[in-house]
Amino acid sequence: MPRKTPPHVERNHVKGKTYYSFRMGKGPRIRLPDDPRSEEFAQAYRDALAGNYRPASKSQTVQPGSIAAIIRSYRKSAEYIGLRATTKQGYESRLRIIEAAHGHRQMAGLNRERIVKGIMQPYADRPGQALAILKMLRVLIRHAMLINVLKSDPSIGIRRPKGGEIRSWTDEEIAQFEAYWPVDSKQRLAFALHLYTGQRRSDVHRMTWADIQGNSIRVVQQKTGAKLTIPMHRNLVGVLAAAGRQHVTILNTAYGKPFTVDGFSGFMRDAITEAGLPLECQAHGLRKAAGRRLAEAGCTAHEIMSVLGHKTLAEAERYTREADQARMAMAAVTKLQARSGNGIAQTDAAKFGETAEKGN
Repeated sequence: MPRKTPPHVERNHVKGKTYYSFRMGKGPRIRLPDDPRSEEFAQAYRDALAGNYRPASKSQTVQPGSIAAIIRSYRKSAEYIGLRATTKQGYESRLRIIEAAHGHRQMAGLNRERIVKGIMQPYADRPGQALAILKMLRVLIRHAMLINVLKSDPSIGIRRPKGGEIRSWTDEEIAQFEAYWPVDSKQRLAFALHLYTGQRRSDVHRMTWADIQGNSIRVVQQKTGAKLTIPMHRNLVGVLAAAGRQHVTILNTAYGKPFTVDGFSGFMRDAITEAGLPLECQAHGLRKAAGRRLAEAGCTAHEIMSVLGHKTLAEAERYTREADQARMAMAAVTKLQARSGNGIAQTDAAKFGETAEKGN
């Protein structure tokens, strides 16, 4: 039975393919992404509902130097053409949003205030989306400078929206997911592949049984092209054994077909929600949890890079700095507490402020 569509969303079937569009009353019909379970669909729906997504008129000509013209030029550039499929898919959803809402604006007319108030302000309650739009706009600005439409970057000085980054799962949240989903479930298998390999969803959903060589799993990262051989944690081995080999890919839909990246995102979102975890628990947060756990186990930044596939030392050092801070804080408090047992007089908390009171 087809899933019920959100309000104002139409489902149409044409030549065996399903299309979704948004239309409120007699307003314009806005095309939505094809997968209604994806984050891209949800974001496009929210934008359309808020009136932030205006489709360009077919008869409207694109003015030279406009944001729409820069987007068209960028799509023809070597940089865009050379993007990996998953990166290009993410870029496209943001480019469509920017073009629909701001394509008529002249790129040369942008300044810091107009970017903050005119482009980013509608996403004030969604810092993650605001950050994604800012990053995409900066890609377009760099391209505009390359083709001599802009002489300088008007986005310099704009701060990253706070709270826009996906956070790591806590150990308590990890335990809650594992307690809810049995070890032989597909949800637990997807979770374990994320947590114990530390890879992105674009790599996890494509993993095959042939990638498993002995006690390791081989990964060619779709985003970076990095080739990794990752020893399998005993917990992952146990979950794989419980799953059993059924198809070429390790993870498959209910119909025995490999997941698309958007379909897999929806599958993980449903699994996380059903386990009673908060919305900020996202599948990518398991990659961060893997990095955090490696750092807390005492791994060096280079060792973390060898598992997660980071290209720069700075990315991996973020995990080690956080772990070092926690360890040093624990050591400091332990020393402070030990001092109270060596006969050295301690200040009585009840007497805090006594001197000040006497002086009043």
